[in-house]
Amino acid sequence: MIGELIDGRYEIEDLVGTGGMSSVYRARDTVLERRVALKILHDHFSSDPEYVERFRREARAIARLNHPNIVTVIDRGDFQGRQFIVFELVPGDNLKDVVRRYGPLPVPEALALTHQIARGLSFAHEHGVVHRDVKPQNVLLDEGGSAKVTDFGIARSLEPGDGLTQTGTVLGTSDYVAPEQVSGRRVDARSDQYSLGVLLYELLTGEVPYSADNFMAVAMRHLRDPVPSVRKRRPDVPERVDEIVTTAMAKRPEDRYPTMEAMMGALEAALAEETSEGDSSTDATGELPAISKPARPAPPRRRRISPLWAALLVVAAGAVALGLILANRDGGSGSPVVGKVKLNAVADYDPQGDGSEHPEQVPLATDGDPSTFWTTETYRSFMKPGVGIILDAGKEVEIEHLQIVSDEPGFTAEILAGNNSSTGFVPYSEEQEIGSRTTLELAGGKSYRYYVIWITDPNTRAHVNEVRAG
Repeated sequence: MIGELIDGRYEIEDLVGTGGMSSVYRARDTVLERRVALKILHDHFSSDPEYVERFRREARAIARLNHPNIVTVIDRGDFQGRQFIVFELVPGDNLKDVVRRYGPLPVPEALALTHQIARGLSFAHEHGVVHRDVKPQNVLLDEGGSAKVTDFGIARSLEPGDGLTQTGTVLGTSDYVAPEQVSGRRVDARSDQYSLGVLLYELLTGEVPYSADNFMAVAMRHLRDPVPSVRKRRPDVPERVDEIVTTAMAKRPEDRYPTMEAMMGALEAALAEETSEGDSSTDATGELPAISKPARPAPPRRRRISPLWAALLVVAAGAVALGLILANRDGGSGSPVVGKVKLNAVADYDPQGDGSEHPEQVPLATDGDPSTFWTTETYRSFMKPGVGIILDAGKEVEIEHLQIVSDEPGFTAEILAGNNSSTGFVPYSEEQEIGSRTTLELAGGKSYRYYVIWITDPNTRAHVNEVRAG
């Protein structure tokens, strides 16, 4: 098939990989002149209505999942009786390749990558889709080291009445399959959580938790055997991290975290604990330096760090920035001191919308706990000037700097200010993209009581975990 033109547009260049249902090729989009990934259903499944429907459903499921930690669907179609899906091309390795090449990852990197995957899965769950085949082979790392979940080929809607392979069929990969999948019971978002717990176990130990001679033997161990301790295999792993794996891999779904977001909170707290023991200095821009690997036994020969590994370190540094807020320090030499003024989040602010933007979560933006957050709604398109959250300084004060901590960076915001708690706010900073930990320079020169984080582009959804001012 190399050189074949699919649907008059996609020229196949190379085979990237093949699986039980389909093969994936690198292809050139001759219309837009870009490289893409082309997934084609195997010929012998093209006449099977169930497999064709499952393949089509994968495209429909991912097409509505626009998230930085999920591979983007570009197109789908039927060419000469063959079903195909076109994805963005992610040029890096998958996580399985990384573990095979480097062995167990340093704890901060393992937590940071797992957190990214959890973000993507949480977004899918919010949109009614459960993956059902979470494994390191289905997590791609782009050139910047960001994790992207792919292969929703056996995904299922969380809505009742889906009807396609809901019960009675074991689907998924046996090394990562949840007990309820083994026993043929209904799966839900907590099934993805179990598989993600297995994935974290593998990132930390370099091995899957259960091994056996065949698919069913491994699956039965997931159903019956106790969860093995990470610390038994690797004593340097903190107890808090071991507990995350144990909870996520609980045999009964009701004993796991209630949601993927709850598991994300546990990962964030563990990252904060790891980071607080190291160097938390920042430069004058508020950016974090790349973190170092924790001490490990030296190998017989010194191994060079690949560009991919360096990218992983940079990504982890951005993710663990969330934990540095716990240190309650200034930004280091030349950095602004933040924390002189106590702000309390008092109201959501959505004057051009329906007037409500998760008001019940507003206090979480200033509760001192970086694992909790206020969030905007999830937007597929953003057609209004902005949404925000109102902060009360308690009295009229002049604020020079305001710091925002977020576990979902990438949104754009500016600061407004005023002395009325609900109207009359004026611009008080430049618009800026918000990272994991961002300090905004305010206009100064005048005192106000109320300050608004005015989000002009939520980039799908914005989280405000903590706000500090000075």
